[in-house]
Amino acid sequence: MPVLIIVAAVILLPLIFVIATYNSLVSLRNHISDSWGNIDTELKRRYDLIPNLVGTVKGYAAHEKELFERVTELRGKCVANTGKVSDQCGSEKMLVAALQKLMLVVENYPQLKADSHFLQLQKELVNTEDRIQAARRFYNGNVRDYKNRCQTFPSSIVAGAFGFEGRDFFDVDPAVKKVPSVGNGLSS
Repeated sequence: MPVLIIVAAVILLPLIFVIATYNSLVSLRNHISDSWGNIDTELKRRYDLIPNLVGTVKGYAAHEKELFERVTELRGKCVANTGKVSDQCGSEKMLVAALQKLMLVVENYPQLKADSHFLQLQKELVNTEDRIQAARRFYNGNVRDYKNRCQTFPSSIVAGAFGFEGRDFFDVDPAVKKVPSVGNGLSS
């Protein structure tokens, strides 16, 4: 009887470890997918705001046609990009840079900065950027936990045996950080 218990322990304990590790890796992978969905939702919200923002700024700074076309082109590229996170990260960085340039243009137009429609759009964009950054932090935390689990011994053996692939972090700065104060440069 004691030999049977020892044989059962030698067989069952590794099997239980493999099953538990596999299930935890699947759980982490699902958390990553879920948290990416949160980012994707907020990015789509940003994409929906951009045409209105460009249209409003265009009314005041029509000569910035090249910048408006670039922002519109990059928005379209980002909307169409549903590939790997690293690919999306690259196109998002270009869009963020273009949006930051657009916001710099706004600084030259005090009347635009005082326009209530523009201020509302900018406020919504700032809120969206805050939510993107919160979702990004949550996603990156899940990716970090998953990578740690896949790369540490002995769970790395299970991850390798069952083909758990690495995931990329999503590192993009916010396009807009705050709503500028109104009243700077306005004359009565």
